[in-house]
Amino acid sequence: MTDANNLLALLQRPLEPTFLPKDDGKTVIDLPDEFLTDRYRPIGAELQSRFSNDAEQRIPVRQVATPDLSFANGIPRRGGFSLFIPKHRDAAAALINLFLEQPDVQTLMSVATYCRDRLNPVLFQYGLAVAVQHREDTKNVTIPSIVSLFPDQFVDPAVFPKLREEGSVVQAESRMVIDIPPNFTASDREDEQRLAYFREDIGVNMHHWHWHLVYPGDGPDAVVRKDRRGELFYYMHSQLIARYNIDRFCAKLKKVRHFTNFREPIVEAYFPKMLRSQTNRAYPARAANVTLQDVERVGDNTFVTVNDLERWRDRIHEAIDQGFVLDKAGNRIMLDEERGIDILGDVVEASSITPNDKLYGSLHNMGHNVIAFVHDPDNRYLEDYGVMGDVTTAMRDPIFYRWHGMIDGIFRRHKDQLTPYTAQQLGNPGVTVSSVGVQLSRPNTPANVLLTFWQRSQVDLAAGLDFGPQGNVFASFTHLQHAPFSFRVEVNNDSGAIRKGTLRIWIAPKVDERGTPLTFREQRLYFVEMDTSTVTLNPGMNTIVRRSDQSSVTIPYDRTFRAIGTKSVPTGTDELGQFRFCGCGWPQHMLVPKGAPEGVQFDLFAMVSDYEQDAVAQELDPNAPCSDSHSFCGLRDKKYPDRRAMGYPFDRSTDRTITTLEDFVSPNANMKTATIQVKFNNTVIART
Repeated sequence: MTDANNLLALLQRPLEPTFLPKDDGKTVIDLPDEFLTDRYRPIGAELQSRFSNDAEQRIPVRQVATPDLSFANGIPRRGGFSLFIPKHRDAAAALINLFLEQPDVQTLMSVATYCRDRLNPVLFQYGLAVAVQHREDTKNVTIPSIVSLFPDQFVDPAVFPKLREEGSVVQAESRMVIDIPPNFTASDREDEQRLAYFREDIGVNMHHWHWHLVYPGDGPDAVVRKDRRGELFYYMHSQLIARYNIDRFCAKLKKVRHFTNFREPIVEAYFPKMLRSQTNRAYPARAANVTLQDVERVGDNTFVTVNDLERWRDRIHEAIDQGFVLDKAGNRIMLDEERGIDILGDVVEASSITPNDKLYGSLHNMGHNVIAFVHDPDNRYLEDYGVMGDVTTAMRDPIFYRWHGMIDGIFRRHKDQLTPYTAQQLGNPGVTVSSVGVQLSRPNTPANVLLTFWQRSQVDLAAGLDFGPQGNVFASFTHLQHAPFSFRVEVNNDSGAIRKGTLRIWIAPKVDERGTPLTFREQRLYFVEMDTSTVTLNPGMNTIVRRSDQSSVTIPYDRTFRAIGTKSVPTGTDELGQFRFCGCGWPQHMLVPKGAPEGVQFDLFAMVSDYEQDAVAQELDPNAPCSDSHSFCGLRDKKYPDRRAMGYPFDRSTDRTITTLEDFVSPNANMKTATIQVKFNNTVIART
């Protein structure tokens, strides 16, 4: 593990030469002279001695045969890198494969060291991170928080000069925390700015990046072809859209209008005010009312027309209506109840395991590209892609939710053609849920009332400030937070024997932005998963309590914003477990919708489903780390731990006679609902 953790030194300060000290000046990587770039090789001896004198740790790198990096030709070291650009995706796949095929950690360290100063830093970071996640001999290595490595993709660039000044003038122990102002991208004259706290939340955007790190669209087949990968692509993004719409209702804004007409102007503008550290140029803005244009980017080898998007979308719609897709040999692959959504996810994204990219194209990815290049589709102004072209920044833009609303509509089209769940599929004979509710953890608080507020937290950005000061440099940012609470569910087991079940907890809004009650057909699309867990039911009445920080959807703050560096990895077994494969998951501070000062009512739903129909045949370690966010991220090296369709029981349409949630619940004793309220307190509380 010591040798494997040395790889972490390669991830720090991505634009600095590798020979510069890492870990706050305590670690130096000793390079063979042949590994130095042409600029530094003539003065290699002087450099190595100048920067290594005070090092506490030296990492020797042995010389190996230098790899052929021609696959990255045309991707400038000081340029943008996007997983949505086919040329960039191909380069990433080749780099991941290069790192995976190295026989041992020491050779991987050597090859990665050689690559580091010669490749685009984002390409290098992504390729190494994916490889580290998937190699047996490195999978226990911490993947650092990307906000620490590329703060420019998350943070108002106006704070960087202040951070560097503070770090250069003041000793580390006396440095002040630099505040990142909230709502720095627009004024309150822009209605969409009411959701800036959601779209521009650092944890939300880091989740999106880490999910795509765990589920890369290209690379070796063993890395891409994970259990139910396509379905998880659908479900995770579908839940993002539902959560965003709920918060829109809280802000008195209409639901997202799906971007289904590719020819109409995009009314929403977005001015990101973000700088790329690689180029020191701003992410381009998009003015209001621009229309999509055909993209002809010769340098990126990206050519796609608006007509391509329309044709791919229509072919996917046709496949859904016919009930099958065609593979490259013309064979039918049925879109059945069990695997149909998984196949569609691979088709729509499209990942490298899509069954027929010639016929169905790359709707999701190329749509991101067409939007990302709308300001300069033929590169005549030498402008790079906008925020929609990068998985770390895409969720900042209002158009992301309109585009993914359209994508979600495609998946819903398939889901709505499936047979509604039968009474047997929904029921659980012998199990009755008699009550469900929530309770704040503080004493003497009213039942079924949740509280949200603003919280100011800190993150160390020193490892991403290339050529900046040594030591910690902290910035503070303001984000939504909720008071800790617990779900309490009363379940009666009258079977006379101990039984297992799956407790599923959801919430959904009762009304839209106007206060108009939602029909069940509408409400079903806005149910968001709060927690799913396996429970053991003793005969008679059982009281199940699940804390909010036990949610199967989220990861805690400390894992979202964890420290980096070879010295920061804990040695204790339990603590080390928290660092493994643990960056994927919805941020805990965004579990609860914002609500409103006067309170917003939600339907709380709980059901205990039949474990025999839920269980997946596989051995699981009950103490395995990082199983706590499996709803969005699955389990590492395992099957998805729930045999039901993702989104069950709300993923399919219901009989027309069911017009309210009560109509859906009342025939099933294993389900129960309650009304809860979310109150927002417009105060800022510092994280202790």
